Amino acid sequence: MPSAKIKYTDGMQFVGETGSGHAIVMDSDTEFGGSDTGVRPTELLLVGVGGCSGMDIVSVLKKKHQKLTGLEVNVEGKKAEDYPQKFTDIHIEFIVKGKGLSEEAVKRAVDLSMDKYCSVKATLEGTAKITFSYTLVED
Repeated sequence: MPSAKIKYTDGMQFVGETGSGHAIVMDSDTEFGGSDTGVRPTELLLVGVGGCSGMDIVSVLKKKHQKLTGLEVNVEGKKAEDYPQKFTDIHIEFIVKGKGLSEEAVKRAVDLSMDKYCSVKATLEGTAKITFSYTLVED
């Protein structure tokens, strides 16, 4: 079962350690009492959905023997004005680079991630409107 332990350090800074033994520093902006020494928790949420879906896409494309040379995932979120200022919209853009990539294989990989495999996206569904797009780049 995935787990995390988050420890307060100072100011508004926390260090999160995952069950797999990796750590990340979180902090807030100086205007909210932080020192800007780490990522914001809401940014981590966007990183999580981008990383989760990116891993799915790489895995599927490798299984399809596609010559993937790079993948960039850009994630943008729009938050509500009122508290708790949850995300209302999230857009995920995949820039898939490779040699002779099949557009059909890339579309299938993206669709499988978004519709079936990405647990982070599935967790966010119903809370935020999630849209996605992809671009193929010949490398």
